[in-house]
Parts: sequence; structure tokens; C-alpha cells
Amino acid sequence: MTILDGRKTSSDIKDEIAFAVKEIVAGGSRAPHLAAVIAGEDGASLTYVGSKVRACKKVGFDSTLVKLPDTVTEDELLNKVHELNNDDAIDGYIVQLPLPSHIDSQKILMAVDPSKDVDGFHPTNFGRMALNLPTYISATPHGIMELLKRYDVPTEGKHTVVIGRSDIVGKPISILMGLKTKPGNSTVTLAHSRTKNISDLIQEADIIISALGVPNFVKAEMVKDGAVVIDVGITRVKDDSEKGYKIVGDVDYENVANKSSFITPVPGGVGPMTIAMLLTNTLKAYLQRIN
Repeated sequence: MTILDGRKTSSDIKDEIAFAVKEIVAGGSRAPHLAAVIAGEDGASLTYVGSKVRACKKVGFDSTLVKLPDTVTEDELLNKVHELNNDDAIDGYIVQLPLPSHIDSQKILMAVDPSKDVDGFHPTNFGRMALNLPTYISATPHGIMELLKRYDVPTEGKHTVVIGRSDIVGKPISILMGLKTKPGNSTVTLAHSRTKNISDLIQEADIIISALGVPNFVKAEMVKDGAVVIDVGITRVKDDSEKGYKIVGDVDYENVANKSSFITPVPGGVGPMTIAMLLTNTLKAYLQRIN
């Protein structure tokens, strides 16, 4: 059994980006610039955006945090998006979700310039991904594919079962795993809350990618020997620790790990890869803009 170490892989990617940025700046060019827009005081969002800002500093990027009150109107937020679209000093930016309930998130995301959409959420980028054209792939599925690639996990001809059909993870990773690429080239089944006999389906999988958000949903008896198990789930579960909670994935890791050939831990698996891939997309956007 091999643990797919997202922390180490993410650190390696950041080191590679930092080296590239150092060479760029040494050559007389400006550093890549990532902006993040956040509306409101959602604790998890503030923490996540803060970690993105720190990651930018680590790799030598410039970063801008646009912090708006939760009373911001939809028009005000759209104006900020258009301002970032037209700012030549910004290579890429993200609009942190969730947005306040009175704002149509889809309307905001649709307004983002696809060439600066380093989150990969715009339909133009999603469509290009589905057609295997150069684009920005959203960070979590991109991170999964990078882990599979760097650990040389065999995927060609395998049966991949993706659990969960969200626009951010389930749908894009199901497409990516079916593309004629390496990694990829697998036969994909997309399962969800309405799938019948889901346990039987998972038992047939060579590769399981779970993005359901249900703690310990995937049990050892659902997993065949030698399966590859990718756990995208992150749920806070109350416990008696000092923090008062622990982070739990979709997979019963303790019992599933011994049956798997490759497995991601939670925390420390897919999670750390998301910021690394956001930085990767930003560097890509920068290089496209200056070239």
C-alpha cells in the first residue's frame, strides 16, 4: 500500500513554482499576481483565503485580497469583477465561495474573464477541459490528476467509480478520468445519492474517487483488494480533543488502507493539492499573458 502524500507533493510543486518565479524576476519581469475576492465573514472562507495569500508569498507571487462586507450588493460585486477583468496587473483571480445568500453565485462566476479564471469554474474553461483543450482545470480535480501522475498510478483501462456529482469535483474528475490522457483512459461510472446498489458498484471499482461529504461512507467491505482510493471528503466531526473536532474523510481509512494499492489520507491527501494547483494555474495565466 502506497500513501499518496498530498503535503509532500504540494510542497514539491510550490518549490518548482518558486524556482520558476525566481528566474522570471531575475530576468527583469514582474512576478505573477493572484487576487482573491471574499464577501462576508465566513470563517472557513477567511481561513482558506488566508492560506492562499501565504502560499503566494512563499512562491514569490504578488497577491491582492479584496475583502467586501456581507452587505455588498450583486451590482457592486459585479463591478469589482469587471474591474479585475480589466486590470492588466492581475493575471488571475478567484471569487471565494460561498457568497452571501442574496447574491447569485452563478451570475458572478459567469462574469469572470475566462482567461483569468484560475479556479476553472467558468463554462468556457469547463467545456475546454471536457474537450481536452488547454485550459484551467479547477483545483481539486487538477490536484487529484497530479497526484495520480506523480505517483505513476496505473489508470488506463481501469474502472473508475466517482462518488458525488458536484460541479466542483465529481463532474470534472469523472470527465478527466475518461479522457484519452495519462493519467486517464479509464472507464468511468459516476455514482450519486440516487444510485441504486451503490455498495455493489463500488466493489467493482479499480479506482474509487469519493467526493460525497459523508464521514466514513466507504467501508472496507465495499473495496476490493488492490483498489486505488482517493478520498476528497472533508468533514468536521466533534470529539474530545482540545480543538473539539477532528477532520474525517469519506473513507474509513483505518480499515480500507490495508486493502488498497494506493490511498490518500485525510487530512494530508487531496486537500493540500488544491492551493498548489491554484498557484499552477496562476503561473500558467501569467505566462500566457506575457507571451
